[in-house]
Amino acid sequence: MKIGLLIVDMQNIFMNELADKHQLESACEYINHVSGLLRAAEQTVIHIQDMEGANDESDPEARKIISQVSIGPKDIVLEKEFSNAFWKTDLEQILRDQGVELVVVSGFAAEQCVTFTLNGAVERGFRSVILQKGILSTKQDAISSIYRDRQVVSYSVIEFMTNILK
Repeated sequence: MKIGLLIVDMQNIFMNELADKHQLESACEYINHVSGLLRAAEQTVIHIQDMEGANDESDPEARKIISQVSIGPKDIVLEKEFSNAFWKTDLEQILRDQGVELVVVSGFAAEQCVTFTLNGAVERGFRSVILQKGILSTKQDAISSIYRDRQVVSYSVIEFMTNILK
């Protein structure tokens, strides 16, 4: 089974909204660990950047992926303009071309783009899960409800799966 990790909206402009910097460090640690496992097993890692209203930005650094998130040389970077990263992008085709069957979603914001992208993956027939401890929000109760209401996978399960895939 081929796995694809989607890292949604981990950009400077959004991370400024987070009051809890420890939450950011922790999520980045989990995202980087899982992306490293997947890269080592030759799986797919995709960074998704929200570009809605980007032409209005006076700061060109605002839309860049934060430095705390590792980007590998074979990682794919995809721009989106809607909350669901599948809507009006090539994401579905990229995942199909890569042979991805399981989509793992991580990033910001849990109650918006992460959830909408997860739903988009499900609607397109992908097995889809949220990366446990790999999502962020300005609202802590949003993260709790995502974990309660959605399928979640831990890094240790992904580690186990990637060992089988090697």
